[in-house]
Amino acid sequence: MLRTQALSTLGIGRVFVPKTFGFTFLLKKSLQWEHYMQCDGSPDPAVPQEINTFMSLWQENKNEDIEFVIKKGNQVLNLIEKLNFLLLDTPPNELMEKVIIQYQESILELQSLLHQKYNEATEHLLKKASTFADSDSGNMDVVIKDKNITFCIWGNLKKNARYSTKVNLFQIKNGFDLPKTVATSDVAVRILHTHYDHISPLQLIPNLHLKVQAPESKPELTVLYDMKEEKEEEQKSGEDSNLVIEKESDGRKSAISFKDSTKIDPGENEKLEEESEKKSENVSTISGEIIGENVVDLHQFTPVGGVYLIDALKLPPQAKQIKGWTMVELLDVGLETYPYPPESEETEDATYPRIGVTLRLLDSVIFFEEPMVARWDSAGKQWRTDGISDIKYKMKEKQISFEMDAFYTITLIQDAHLNMPYQSWELRPNGTDELLFTVVTAFAEVLMQIKGNQCMLSSVIVDGSEQLSHLTGKWTSPIDLIIALKKAGVNIFPSDYSYKYVCVNKKTPLAEVTTYQQMALVASAFAFSWSKWNLASGQDQVVFKVSEHLKTDAVKDEDWSLYMFNGQRAQRLRISETSEAFSEDLAENTEFHSTLYHLIKDFASEEAIEKVKKASCLFIDAISQLLIATRVLTYS
Repeated sequence: MLRTQALSTLGIGRVFVPKTFGFTFLLKKSLQWEHYMQCDGSPDPAVPQEINTFMSLWQENKNEDIEFVIKKGNQVLNLIEKLNFLLLDTPPNELMEKVIIQYQESILELQSLLHQKYNEATEHLLKKASTFADSDSGNMDVVIKDKNITFCIWGNLKKNARYSTKVNLFQIKNGFDLPKTVATSDVAVRILHTHYDHISPLQLIPNLHLKVQAPESKPELTVLYDMKEEKEEEQKSGEDSNLVIEKESDGRKSAISFKDSTKIDPGENEKLEEESEKKSENVSTISGEIIGENVVDLHQFTPVGGVYLIDALKLPPQAKQIKGWTMVELLDVGLETYPYPPESEETEDATYPRIGVTLRLLDSVIFFEEPMVARWDSAGKQWRTDGISDIKYKMKEKQISFEMDAFYTITLIQDAHLNMPYQSWELRPNGTDELLFTVVTAFAEVLMQIKGNQCMLSSVIVDGSEQLSHLTGKWTSPIDLIIALKKAGVNIFPSDYSYKYVCVNKKTPLAEVTTYQQMALVASAFAFSWSKWNLASGQDQVVFKVSEHLKTDAVKDEDWSLYMFNGQRAQRLRISETSEAFSEDLAENTEFHSTLYHLIKDFASEEAIEKVKKASCLFIDAISQLLIATRVLTYS
């Protein structure tokens, strides 16, 4: 059986069926061919020799200007994106442990090299700061905007407190207030805003499996899930059949349940855990750790809008004109930071004025509520909220201001689960191998279009107006769309830990995952939608609305019917969405079936069945990826 593309790891995990050819091999060959056709001289990031040669050659180049580094940086970011795509879109059973470590170490090394090059270019720029002096203030003022970064640097050439205490960079609407002692010193302030997050620890790829046994007539489904905490709970309770976890978080009760239909070999799990512990120390998560006070839990919250590196730097000696000669003192010390507060034993308990910062947020991201401001703790490898105070947020102007007690690397944090649980969802065919997928949340209405093996963001509507126009109308892969939406702050894709922070409508993997796959199988001719009775059907069964739909207009309320499925038995219900109480009674003149397809076939027209038979396997797979990524049956 030919396997289609791997389904998303986001949420419940990847689900895949047996196949004849190795998908990793096919994926690599596809990417290698794409790389060959680009013919741009960039290395293949999946080949260690090529990526190491690329980094070594760039490491040797010195005195590169900032414009060149920014251009080269875009190439580096493209290599990182390719490695991330390989990690996310390869089936877990084909992704060897050493390959995961190789890819993630390459990502970390590329990130480190790029940051080093930005520092070298900054040093090169500061050595000739006087040539960028502003005509009014006499101070250096340089702003460079690119699609992936915004680089701005200010140099205190005149050391006049009148022009150096409060600095506004009007080109990007950023600014800062400096203490007087800093404003009269040989200092430069750099705000390097990377529109991506290269600071947060990389998330481990989970490698523990929970097998869901399907009926003998169907291929086995394998669900990837991090079962560490679940196993601990199981050992405490001594129960093997049903596993329920509940946790109270911020006043919201959340739960998840699994019904294990097969036994997991303890020896196999121990082996998997040992392999997991051997991962690189640089690649880490907060899983299983006790989150300290003021530490950001990256399972509950997520950085949005990139990272702001706010640094105070020592201004190097500038060139002077003496009797026709240009003279400059050369210091071989590299880029030096300006310590603030001053590092001295006598001043440990002293209080110093705080630094004021104003940042203009990106138009390419959405904040649904006031974000938290967090600083990077390089020693603890974590984001923290202490050291930041007096936060003022202007949503309409997309501007935030705050004070900090030192110069920090800053990011803006948003609750990753603001849009969960969803209020409703709908899957509606809209042509041959084409459909619309709508997810409505408390803050936004997200409309995605699927056509063939590609998908597209049609619109994101917030408070009646469309947002994220830079993402809409572009066809891409499901994985790339998921990444783009999460990066833009629209997270409708539960992670392995989301059940701890969201009120989950718990369903067994057998019922949930099998339903997604069978919905995708017939979605070319049938519409599906959210039903309130899914909350009342229990964890072993899912309930949803179904309607044959061969047109392109909306489905009428009277055309919907209610279906219930547990992964092995499908039935049509007698009740409707407006009934007063839930009932499992069969609809008149109907019977049970083992699959959703055979049940729908009893009521479908010949045209609809023919359309289902002709649906592309790539189209079916793309639908499955988005359904499993959003997990609409559990998170609605």
